[in-house]
Amino acid sequence: MRDRIERAAEWLKESEFAIALTGAGISVESGIPAFRGSQGLWDKYDPAEYATIEAFMSDPFKVWKMLKELYETVRRAEPNAAHRALAELEAMGKLRAVITQNVDSLHQRAGSRNVIEFHGSGETLTCLSCGGKFRIEDIDLENIPPLCHCGGILKPDVVFFGEPIPPEALKSAFELAERCDLLLVVGTSAQVYPAASIPRIARDSGARVVEINLEPTPLTHEVSHLFIEGKAGEILPEIAQLVKT
Repeated sequence: MRDRIERAAEWLKESEFAIALTGAGISVESGIPAFRGSQGLWDKYDPAEYATIEAFMSDPFKVWKMLKELYETVRRAEPNAAHRALAELEAMGKLRAVITQNVDSLHQRAGSRNVIEFHGSGETLTCLSCGGKFRIEDIDLENIPPLCHCGGILKPDVVFFGEPIPPEALKSAFELAERCDLLLVVGTSAQVYPAASIPRIARDSGARVVEINLEPTPLTHEVSHLFIEGKAGEILPEIAQLVKT
């Protein structure tokens, strides 16, 4: 594995425009469960019952029970070594942006500045009745579903199944994928579209694709030029250290 880490570092050194795509796997080491796989969130909560916009609109109390548990987990979480390594690579000028499918804000808390939140943000909520905006730290989750002053139900600004990707995030992510010469894919199963198309767009545009995951994914044999199997919290700091030297 060491030779693969060294090769990834060399490619980053040579790169003029590197970006990263991250998924739930990068935050598992921070104590936030992934959605898929053993002990994933969808093992506990059926996404058809909890993660579609239709489910939220038909029974917000039920969906908010799951959201409350997720928020409590996120509030306890801290950025891990993988988040910090990506922030360090950006500070070195070797990483231009992070496109994340996560809504936990751990990249920003680790110090990353250019973060495209592809699936929205869990930090803010919108009233479904009047459109009022709220920050999650100002919301009392003891009473769910949380309500606006107007009496409307608050919905997190995250993308549920059945909702469109925020247009600006979609545009920025695809433009970055077309422009980059190296893409780090970290902790994503690459099964949910349109995010899963980002590595393919990057490769088709001539970029090298470096994948860091605990296990092979649909990308591994079809898209990735280099696959490094293991924990991102161990691999990314090694890569960052080699790029620095």
